[in-house]
Amino acid sequence: MDYKLLLQDFGTPYESIPFSKIKTEYFLPAIEESIVEAKQKIEQIKGASFNVTPTFENSVAALERASRRVDQVAQIFFHLHSAESNEEIRNCAKQISPLLSNFANDILLDGVLFERIKRVWEKRFDDGLKGEDLKLTEEYYLDFVRNGALLDESKKQQLRKIDEKLAKEALIFSDRVLKANNKFTLEISSRDDLKGMPESLLEAALEMGKSKGKEGLYVFTLDAPSYMPFMQYAENRALREKMYRAYAGRAFLDEETDNRATIVEIANLRHERANLLGYKTHADFVLEKRMAGSVSAVTNFLNDLLEKSRPCGDKEMAELNEFKKRIHPQVEGMYAWDFSFYTEKLKKEKFNIDDELLRPYFKLENVIDGVFEIAGKLFSLDFKEVKNIPLYHQEVKTFEVYDNSKAGAFIGLFYADFFPREGKRNGAWMLSLKDQYREGGVDVRPHVGIVCNFTKPTVSRPSLLTLSEVTTLFHEFGHALHGLLSDCRYRYFSGTNVYWDFVELPSQIMENWVLEKECLDLFAKHFESGETIPKEYVERILAADKFHQGYATLRQLSFGLLDLSWHAYDPKGIKVDSIVEHENRALEKTRVLPYVEGTNTSCAFSHIFSGGYSAGYYSYKWAEVLDADAFLYFKEKGIFNQEVAKKFKENILSRGGTEHPMELYKKFRGKAPTVDALLKRSGLL
Repeated sequence: MDYKLLLQDFGTPYESIPFSKIKTEYFLPAIEESIVEAKQKIEQIKGASFNVTPTFENSVAALERASRRVDQVAQIFFHLHSAESNEEIRNCAKQISPLLSNFANDILLDGVLFERIKRVWEKRFDDGLKGEDLKLTEEYYLDFVRNGALLDESKKQQLRKIDEKLAKEALIFSDRVLKANNKFTLEISSRDDLKGMPESLLEAALEMGKSKGKEGLYVFTLDAPSYMPFMQYAENRALREKMYRAYAGRAFLDEETDNRATIVEIANLRHERANLLGYKTHADFVLEKRMAGSVSAVTNFLNDLLEKSRPCGDKEMAELNEFKKRIHPQVEGMYAWDFSFYTEKLKKEKFNIDDELLRPYFKLENVIDGVFEIAGKLFSLDFKEVKNIPLYHQEVKTFEVYDNSKAGAFIGLFYADFFPREGKRNGAWMLSLKDQYREGGVDVRPHVGIVCNFTKPTVSRPSLLTLSEVTTLFHEFGHALHGLLSDCRYRYFSGTNVYWDFVELPSQIMENWVLEKECLDLFAKHFESGETIPKEYVERILAADKFHQGYATLRQLSFGLLDLSWHAYDPKGIKVDSIVEHENRALEKTRVLPYVEGTNTSCAFSHIFSGGYSAGYYSYKWAEVLDADAFLYFKEKGIFNQEVAKKFKENILSRGGTEHPMELYKKFRGKAPTVDALLKRSGLL
């Protein structure tokens, strides 16, 4: 078996990825050969220009198909780079990323190819193009223009060099964040230092110690299931401070993992690239293909929410400070390592609810069954676990997905990967191993899934999730539904291939069901007694839902404004030694806690420096407006109303990027969204 395995039909169920047979050493030659194959197809398209009139089919559609194998191999590789990485994969990425960047530029900077696409674009209306054919033609033309097709040859070469550098720097950034995250552990030998910590978390810390060869020690890491509850419950303030400084100082001021020079370089390269293409800033370039449309629209949106949320955030902080003084008058100041600790205690006092009270009702397996049942009620989907699909890690589960509204038709494979491990990056995300598309009368179905970092089971307890983790699972599942229910002709538009300030609508709207009693009754059952979550707990959850919404909004706005500070202005004035000063200026209006020396957000801000959200972090709040308005429609009709669910499926989930997102939203909702639903839901109105 060699690398050609990746370049042929797999012969597996549903052509699923044969992970057990794939070696890391296969990827580089497979990428190289698939690029050669794609270039041969592109040369055939170009060659036709000398004797065949350019048409949609022989030019635009042919180009869309040309790089399919390259994309397939790259999808597999970069999934492993995120979910099952090691030194060999990371080194391989440093070779593969520039190859892919150069290949993309080879296409988009090819004058002969562009001329052919341009000719189809110019006569698109005369030729009667419509629907996805028209949209694909217009998007390809714009892609060529936005990637330098109108530049002269010297500037095209300059653009190539910038893109190659950016690909390398993004990998360096993400590798350092991962290394910084894995570098730190807090090892505690005495339970006396861990007062306030629930027994389940102590047991998990012992399990972590055992897995790291530190048997008998309580080991905490910077992974979310370890870090977050430590900050909430540990009474030892000095240890909370140590954990916070380690987390907030990742990839900053550390010789081995310092990302300061890297982020400055990335920001300057992006700005230079935008200027080269005729845009004022990188944000102007990005926002041309977003719902928001412009820097001023995003800035006004963020500032409007800031004006409405700041008074509420200040009031919340004043209340939290008074609470701290009342229960711990001897503790001076309120710092970042205090916030979660006192917030959890105040929340407990006000609403008599906390994560540990709710955890027993959120057994992971029950939550999975619940989200599947909800998908069935809304969209007639049926998930069946199977054991014959090759896996990239033994903990991964796979499911066949069927559509009962279409006589049980197979619609895709769903992968579920829930627990943290070395080599797996932090956070949660949707994975996509194969996109949906239609060709030659065949509907190629998608292979998607969700990757999370949830609390692991221990010897005595199953994986019991926090309410936040349940919400995260529903969120990522919403992305997966967007992929699974795709019904598009072209991969270019399928699934989550939509404008980035629209892509979070299907994910964020799913979070709303978590707070509905009718939904919770389906899966929130005590892991020992089987008792359904008590009505009074749900009432407390709903009452607590608006708790610290002012702060939560300010926090999200701070990330959006920090993102713009790097990408909506000329970054040439930002030097390595002035990053803290730059960041503090950007966050001044949203900050509610004092800055802590030795910490920095930007150096580990993966979303904007390696995750595709540059000049786009605002989209989380933007999509909240959409999801609040959309869910209000469900609430008015019933949260499992078939009419509304069908409209959402047919106009949002299945259509991908085939139309402008605002048009799709209006077809679903009957009107444009307003911010009122979000403000009301958050208690900010």
